[in-house]
Amino acid sequence: MAHTADLEAIATLHSRARAAYQRGRAPGVPFDLPAEHIRCRAVWERALERDDTLCVVRDGTVLGAASYGRPVGPGARGAVILHQLQVDPDHWGTGVGRALHTACLLAWRNAGFSQAALDVVWHNQRARAFYTDHGWRPDPRRRPAPDATHLTLTLALAVATPGGH
Repeated sequence: MAHTADLEAIATLHSRARAAYQRGRAPGVPFDLPAEHIRCRAVWERALERDDTLCVVRDGTVLGAASYGRPVGPGARGAVILHQLQVDPDHWGTGVGRALHTACLLAWRNAGFSQAALDVVWHNQRARAFYTDHGWRPDPRRRPAPDATHLTLTLALAVATPGGH
């Protein structure tokens, strides 16, 4: 689990990750401005207060973080939403994202969730490939608009059984 003491490190890695994938869409635009860090910090401050939040720490350094929670509204029973899964760009491809994803799946299954959903930035091909490789599929009930900025993905979860894995 992530803690309030991890907030600054998580906000920093999120700011760096967002700047890295946004540069793929708009090279030369300064996405790593102080205002962006403040925005990311506010996102994670709220997540640490209301969501379940996990992080990967190696040698005392936070390398990745994920937050998730129950959706609100009709039809939300048994569902979980992955709000964020962020990995420091210096550690992309090192297994940090996979470790976070695995930890989320374990927590969700143990909590009895049967369905997970997330929104991924449309142009973030790296993230979309990651989720596709982990079994996530476009939500057939939510077709993206022609000017969509995000794509909704879903994942069916096998619920953990007592004594099972």
